Amino acid sequence: MSDRLSVFKTYKLYVGGKFPRSESGRVYEVTDSKGNWLANAPLSSRKDARDAVVAARKAFGGWAGATAYNRGQILYRIAEMLEGRKAQFVREVADAEGLSKSKAADQVDAAIDRWVWYAGWTDKIAQVIGGANPVAGPYFNLSSPEPTGVVVVLAPQESSFLGLVSVVAPVIATGNTAIVIASETSPLPALSLGEVLATSDLPGGVVNVLSGRTAEIATPLAAHQDVNAIDLAGAGHDEGLAKELEIAAADNLKRVLRPQPVDYSATPGIDRMTAFLETKTVWHPTGSLGASGSSY
Repeated sequence: MSDRLSVFKTYKLYVGGKFPRSESGRVYEVTDSKGNWLANAPLSSRKDARDAVVAARKAFGGWAGATAYNRGQILYRIAEMLEGRKAQFVREVADAEGLSKSKAADQVDAAIDRWVWYAGWTDKIAQVIGGANPVAGPYFNLSSPEPTGVVVVLAPQESSFLGLVSVVAPVIATGNTAIVIASETSPLPALSLGEVLATSDLPGGVVNVLSGRTAEIATPLAAHQDVNAIDLAGAGHDEGLAKELEIAAADNLKRVLRPQPVDYSATPGIDRMTAFLETKTVWHPTGSLGASGSSY
């Protein structure tokens, strides 16, 4: 009989393409649905949150400037990598949500398919919500979507993986960069997702994953002047926190996506993509003036 001890997994944050421990050195215990210990997760500090903003801002220019086709390839690659590590995520989702292995497998399969779904939208969303506008005058008018910038995403508390993917994938599919605050009670699938992202050709800093106390991390991020938008999906269980974050976000006119009941198993629409897109409109003269190449 072997007396070998198992090697327990060390969960770390994912910031700027690297895997730091929390700057504070703190951890907290993560338990399964029955209260049994699963792992120690990093307890992120305000410094970790600021580091994530710096990483997301640094990565934004390159990611927003990448072709939509290239972004789609990378999102598809994430699905490929998840397919190869399905067993690990099935186990983590089953433990986190108290599901049977078969039901957890359904959740993981749906999350993988969700990446593929959004990968297919990367080069189509501009055609759906952009286009030429009818105008009366000697000029033409074109509108096209552009990413908002750095988006803070509060992952759903109750859907540790499918819900997580459903709120992160649309943000980065359209060229934004993301700072993800993992489910406070079930952070392990989100932290493991960081390992997948690191090996999927996704540039470092495009997605940054923090774990810990949601209110402690989210409050300084909501007020951060270099954050452009915030998705409050994970604050739906706490109206007081949602209101506090919305007020903090008003300091520099961030876009705020308010929490709302969502069936993450249903086929998503495009609302979560359009929520974090800005519309750029270009006017250009036609006729003899337009022939000169001038525009405004």
